[in-house]
Amino acid sequence: MKKWLFHLTLGVVLFILPLLLILRSLEAAPIPGGKLRVGLTGRIVQLDPMKQKAGEEYIVNFLIFNALTVLDHKLTPQPELAESWSHSDDLMTWTFKLRKGVLFHHGREMNADDVVFSLKRILDPATGSPTRANLAIIDTVDKVDAYTVRLKLKNPYAELAHVLAERHAKILPAEKTETISKEPIGTGPFRLKDYVPGDHVLLEKNSKYWEKGLPYLDEVVVRMLPEPAVAVTALETGELDLLWLVPLENIEKLKSNPKLRIISAPTSSWDVVAMRGDIPPFNDPRVVQAFKYGVNKEELVKTVLFGYGTASNGPISPSNPIYNTAHPIRKQDYAMAKKLLTEAGHGKGLNVKMYVPEGRPTRVRLGVALQAMLKPAGFNIEIQRVPWDKFLADIEGKEIFYVDGFFGRSTADTALYPWFHSTGSWNIWKWKNAKADELLDKGRKTASFEERKKIYGELQKLVEEECPAMIPYVLNHHDGHQANVKDLQSHPLMWLDLKKVWMEKR
Repeated sequence: MKKWLFHLTLGVVLFILPLLLILRSLEAAPIPGGKLRVGLTGRIVQLDPMKQKAGEEYIVNFLIFNALTVLDHKLTPQPELAESWSHSDDLMTWTFKLRKGVLFHHGREMNADDVVFSLKRILDPATGSPTRANLAIIDTVDKVDAYTVRLKLKNPYAELAHVLAERHAKILPAEKTETISKEPIGTGPFRLKDYVPGDHVLLEKNSKYWEKGLPYLDEVVVRMLPEPAVAVTALETGELDLLWLVPLENIEKLKSNPKLRIISAPTSSWDVVAMRGDIPPFNDPRVVQAFKYGVNKEELVKTVLFGYGTASNGPISPSNPIYNTAHPIRKQDYAMAKKLLTEAGHGKGLNVKMYVPEGRPTRVRLGVALQAMLKPAGFNIEIQRVPWDKFLADIEGKEIFYVDGFFGRSTADTALYPWFHSTGSWNIWKWKNAKADELLDKGRKTASFEERKKIYGELQKLVEEECPAMIPYVLNHHDGHQANVKDLQSHPLMWLDLKKVWMEKR
């Protein structure tokens, strides 16, 4: 009897267990279809991927276009439009083998001519691409055959595959570039269906996408909601399925909502107080140093970021092995700040207008916090709030004193060269320093990680001590979504990859 019962029980287990496993696998299997509603707390103005400057624009860029390589969540380059690559022993010649059968959205196959054209377009100063400085190491771009491209460099460069994954380094169809800003055509998982400036971008599934079976979603609508409070409310009420870049002040509240999920990733994205080094009063190094001595960075992390970040001496994250840990965070010293201001001829205080971008609440809080923090140091700061699109057009790189911010980059070179080399495309402080140029040029030519670490460590110290830019911290990135949105991951570069995202039916 016992033996009979044992065999019966065993049989039931052997029958039910595989059934349960099958049911579980079916539950976890992605469900194709659906429309994902994404909210952005800013505006999309530029659709040409090589000319974009705003984080919201990069979101659409990433959905429509592909590059030769892509960076995974560990910031390791992976094949994208290039299925493989190799380089010479001296790191001066790189060869990229392209995927066959990849179609642009208008139906033509992508080939070497498109890659050559796209990279040359970035390198052309007339294009005005922010990533041109990053690719300036490229000397020539040549087609070997229909599916092979060869790049010859001006100097050895070990991380070229990282740089070719940059936000702007997308591959465009050569014959469509004149209309790309109105009709963005790429090879990505989604294609443009409708665009209403200031309101939304509607994308539809690319049914001929080269990654078989992807994407799962039928449509993605990207809504522009410049008021953060409106965007957060839309997520809470279910009007949005996903909110990219959740405002830090709302994270704890949203975490307590059982219908929502908050995911995050540490980043090397950074905010900065930009001072024009070629225009009074910040062309006087004593004024710049006085400002920096008036700042308490650890306090700013608490009050501006609510603790969701780390005090830093530059755009390299303290968690990065190349960060200069030997150079400490500057201590706040009001006496030194006032002394320097007095020496610069501002003994009675310095009145200055600071511009902050609306729609960027962290940067607005930073400006307001610094207004109070710098008062005892002798800085009388008037805050001027500017709409985000006007800020990009009229303030960034032009005004004397403002709060700005940038996404992190994949390498020390790309995080530093564009901002701190005298020829850098993001040198918004107009800083010209021969030693900085020497270090940055040398860093690009150095293959050894340990040697690069020394070079960039010296540069980080120089930037903190002399550049008219005050970088207080690096931030964490957070996305918020409804519980039925599956397989979404926050990216350390704040990209939004939706090709594997699917929606569980409610």
